[in-house]
Parts: sequence; C-alpha cells; structure tokens
Amino acid sequence: MPASLRDLRERNRSVQATQKITRAMELVAASRITKAQTAAQSALPYTRELNRAVAAVASYSSVTHALTTEHPNPSRSAILVMTADRGLAGPYSSNVIRMAERLTQTLTDEGREVVTYMTGRKGIGYYQFRNRPIEKSWAGFSDKPTYGESDQIADELIARFLADDKDGGVDEIQVVYTRFETMLTQEPRVRRILPLHVVKGDQPHEAMPLYTFEPNAATVLDALLPLYVRNRLHFYFMQAAASELASKQKAMKSATDNAQQLIENLTRQANQARQAQITQEITEIVGGASALSGNEE
Repeated sequence: MPASLRDLRERNRSVQATQKITRAMELVAASRITKAQTAAQSALPYTRELNRAVAAVASYSSVTHALTTEHPNPSRSAILVMTADRGLAGPYSSNVIRMAERLTQTLTDEGREVVTYMTGRKGIGYYQFRNRPIEKSWAGFSDKPTYGESDQIADELIARFLADDKDGGVDEIQVVYTRFETMLTQEPRVRRILPLHVVKGDQPHEAMPLYTFEPNAATVLDALLPLYVRNRLHFYFMQAAASELASKQKAMKSATDNAQQLIENLTRQANQARQAQITQEITEIVGGASALSGNEE
C-alpha cells in the first residue's frame, strides 16, 4: 500500500532533521582531527630528542636494563587494546577488536597465557557481554587523550612487566591500536612496547662521540626508559584518537550523503502523490460537472 502524502512529508522532515545532526557531527569531527594532528606534531621534537638520548645510552654503554631484557621462554603476555568510547565511527572499534582477537589466538596457540588490558567503552562492553576477562580497563578519553592518562596506563604496564612471574608478571606487552595514515585510511596495528628493542645509533665510518654518564649509565637508563615507554604509549593514543575522529567523520559524511539521497527520493514520491491527488480531484470535479449538466438536460 503506497504511503500517504502526509506520511511522506513527515518522513522527509524526520530525515532532514537527522541529516542536520550527522552534518554537524561530521564538521565537529573534522575540526577535532586538526587539533589532534597539531598536538601530535607539537610532541615530535620531544620524541626525537628522547629517542636520541635512549639510543646514545644504549650505544655507548654496556649496561643491561630490565626493560630491555628478552625472556628466553615467554609464558605470559599482556595486550593493551585501544577502542573508542562512543559509537558512530564506522568499523573503527570492531577492526581493533578483531585484530586483538587474532593476536590473542596466536599467543594462545604458542602456549602463552594472555592478560588483556582495555581502553574505551566499546571494547569494554564487547568483552563484558561475552564474559571475557579484562585485567584492568580505562575509559572516557579515547578521542582526547592526555599525558596524565597515558602515563597512568604506562606505569601500570611497566609495573606488571617488572613483577615476578609468581606475582603475575608478564614477559612481554603488546599494544593493539589504529594508526592514522590519511583521512581515508586508518590501519589497525600491533606493536610491542616491552621489552624494548633499542636501535643503536653508532655509525662504523664516523668518529664516536665521547659520552659521560652522571652518576652512571644505569641510573640514566632508569630515568630514560620509563619516559620512553610513556612517550611511545602516548603516541599510540594520539594516533588512535586521530583515527577514531577520521572514522567518525567518514561515517557521518556517508550518513549525510545517504540522508540526502533519501530526502530526494521522498520528495519525488511526495510530488508524485501530490500530482496523483490533484489529478484525482480534477477528475472528480469534471465528473461532477458532467453529472450536473446531464441532469439539467
């Protein structure tokens, strides 16, 4: 049964109101992406100098550190999964969760126990609904992370890595996040943050600079390596935030375009219904006039 003209107009107004909301959300996400990219760019000088300092200590000292020590037979691994706090971001969170599930399955097949940490209400809700264990979770900052929040999580992970096996310590920690490539491309990735693999910066054909570590190289590493881990984790959070906002903008743009097509379709149907109604009214008037003229004769 075809819809009435009133129903078509009401549906058209409803879709137009929804389109205004999705358009506004698209513009908000676009503006926040720029801010997220600016924040990530402003942190690059600090990141470069910190990487250079860590590489220098690792290159010109023979000190080993607990955060860089590989376990010969890892038996327990931790995974930090970064998802979104809100929806309307397309497949952003589902892609990260799917990547985390594949990683968990791979580690389990290798005979390791997997400890899961989670950020973002979407991932937390997904695991809780399926009664999957979560060691610890954080939420409320997925689209706008700060150093305080990322440092808190980093300290929790470092403490878990340094703990003894009998106290629940883990042999390695991996992060599942989404890297921002372009406005149209965001790629889920897995990165190991502990134990650290420090790339040494010495060049065989260059003169080696003279470094002096005060009070000693071990103390310098104790200060630098936790900073390095915190910095890397914050970088991953910034990438995830930019990816979430880009996914949200893309999803809202698609919703806005679909709403526009639906509005055009409803407008065309309403015009056809109105034309049919006018034609019917004219037919009834002509028929009534012909009946009156026949009666007069």
